[in-house]
Amino acid sequence: MNKPIYTSELFECRTPYLSLLFSSCTHPWEILPKIKEYALKLIDEGLDGFEKLSDNVWVGKNVKIYPTATIEGPAIFGSGTEIRPGAFVRGSVICGENCVIGNSTELKNCILLDKVQVPHYNYVGDSVLGNSAHMGAGAICSNFKADGKNIVVHSDKDYETGLRKFGAILGDGADIGCGCVLNPGTIIGKNTSVYPLTAIRGVMPSDCIIKSADCIVKRI
Repeated sequence: MNKPIYTSELFECRTPYLSLLFSSCTHPWEILPKIKEYALKLIDEGLDGFEKLSDNVWVGKNVKIYPTATIEGPAIFGSGTEIRPGAFVRGSVICGENCVIGNSTELKNCILLDKVQVPHYNYVGDSVLGNSAHMGAGAICSNFKADGKNIVVHSDKDYETGLRKFGAILGDGADIGCGCVLNPGTIIGKNTSVYPLTAIRGVMPSDCIIKSADCIVKRI
């Protein structure tokens, strides 16, 4: 099964203010160290149809934010996005349209493309989630190795990322079950589903069902 490691294999970036960033990065992990600077540049240049919510926090039309959510900039949220009670946005976050950032979900240095759902008790740090990606309740992107060493992506060969913090990359349509742990440097291909309570690492193919780390079947 093909293991996608290129940005173009994982995402169809239809979010206008993110297209330049995605097209400039051959591998998806190259996006991560650029997020903060890119967000500040977008804010400085101005975003058509967005308004300033607070210092370095900009929102599109019909963004719903509950009073108990905490948002630190730089952060950008596309139109129709909902940020639910207790959500904690720690900065360097760029979000597409019609996303759900759920109760007690924490985001940090990450990108969510359109229609992403992280609705219940999720941690998404140093990660990129593709269009319509979904994380079940309690699923997390683990972004730091216990030994503190740089993270290596394990595919057909090993790719040195040069990053000490790197969570997960979810291709368009990826669906992560409740309670899953995506270990540092995990990449999930387009339209692949992961069974609940699964801990995985490495690069997972597109259009598959991951029943366990050792049982991957092609979606029919």
